[in-house]
Amino acid sequence: MSVFSRREFLHRTAILGAASAALGVPTVRAADEPTKKGSANDRLKVAVVGVNGRGMSHINEFTNKALNCEIVAICDADEGVIGKAMTAIQKAQGAEPKYVKDFRKLLEDKSIDIITVATPNHWHATMDVWAMRAGKHVYGEKPATHNVHEGRILADTMAATKKVCQVGTQSRSNPGMRDAIKYLHDGKLGKVQLAYGTCYKPRKSIGKVSKPTDPPKTMDYDLWCGPAAVLPVNRKNVHYDWHWTWEYGNGDFGNQGVHEADKARWGLGAKGLPKSVVAVGGRFGYVDDGETPNTMLNLYEYDAGPLMFEVRGLETAGVPVALKDLRVGNIWYCEKGYVASSNYSGAVAYDSDGKELAKFGGGGDLHHFRNFVDAVRANDATKLNCPPEEGHASAAICHLGNISYRLGKPTVIGDDIRSFEKVTAANEAFERMKNHLEDNKVDKATAKGFVGAKITIDPKTEKITDAGDADKAKANAMLFREYRKEFDIQKGA
Repeated sequence: MSVFSRREFLHRTAILGAASAALGVPTVRAADEPTKKGSANDRLKVAVVGVNGRGMSHINEFTNKALNCEIVAICDADEGVIGKAMTAIQKAQGAEPKYVKDFRKLLEDKSIDIITVATPNHWHATMDVWAMRAGKHVYGEKPATHNVHEGRILADTMAATKKVCQVGTQSRSNPGMRDAIKYLHDGKLGKVQLAYGTCYKPRKSIGKVSKPTDPPKTMDYDLWCGPAAVLPVNRKNVHYDWHWTWEYGNGDFGNQGVHEADKARWGLGAKGLPKSVVAVGGRFGYVDDGETPNTMLNLYEYDAGPLMFEVRGLETAGVPVALKDLRVGNIWYCEKGYVASSNYSGAVAYDSDGKELAKFGGGGDLHHFRNFVDAVRANDATKLNCPPEEGHASAAICHLGNISYRLGKPTVIGDDIRSFEKVTAANEAFERMKNHLEDNKVDKATAKGFVGAKITIDPKTEKITDAGDADKAKANAMLFREYRKEFDIQKGA
């Protein structure tokens, strides 16, 4: 299948530099009117779990008076990281919240209305599911899941419990992004022929240790591991660098990339899981304790059309030319032009000659939190902009690509190793990927990456029906994980 010819592809990408430059900083629209229902006596009581990263954004938003909420508790397995959170809440609300180390204690507190989850990925779905079963509404960070099957459990749990669960891919609520996607779905540029997402975010080596690192004395490491295996900390930093370890993280595809994968699928108009995926990539440029790829190219097939996604962790200094300002973003190529987005809240539409047709902008995180709180107050999950069903489908893009990669065969990356079934855009991207590695002093003639297995999926059963040369049973086993008994997502806390 050829989405468009090489000449057309080069023409279209050549003018994307102008597209990205034109985006600039979008003009922010006025936020929606504050949630009006409820006085101080009607405030929603919130507990924030995981405060050493994205959880601080949760704190900033839920202490915004427009939401009429109160943070009554924070929870983190490492007591040594809670100081900043305590100070921020005390400053905003006039008093510190209570601190709880074990998340399960929050489930017993009947005064808590909402639990927000900003932990490492391996805890996301388990906490979300347990919280809903305990009668709490949930705002859960992306990726919604650590594996594909958790997404089905998460979506089914919201349906069964009638609680409200929002997944934290905030682009879904930004007015500018919603307008841009509507423009695509209204067919202003004809049918979307290709959704193309990028995550070009420099990630330096995390270093290499000669022996396991001791977790901080302030951390309950067994509790931090929770559903996952309790592995030795074979990395310098127990915090954050878990992203690059399969047991706890999903690489940058499941970290930053899931935002753009979600937007790519949304703009394409694709529902559910893809019909197939194939990935090529590797961890290039350094040898460290990271396991996940820092360079990756993935191609998916949906009924709605193809979706392509790239991850780059090495520096992309003006390469490829057309994408130099679109390091993290999306392009939707259509019959009569394209739409380019390089942020969470804006996009520009162009005709086939690169003439600007429309510009969309406006938004901020508050829109997504407000959407969630409004749905909670109405006790109506249909109001959500990113319910678990959507979060599951977008996280699955990352998980399925990672499965293809992990089942792949080690191959010299400079070889002509993948035809991508004659999809011109993907083959062009692979050539750019090889040039990108060469620009970063990676020897293409000797450096080995992985040629992923061609994975075929039944979107209805959400099972892998074929894994090419790889073991199909092994591929299906990677759709789920083995949980430690006391942290089994199915059994509950």
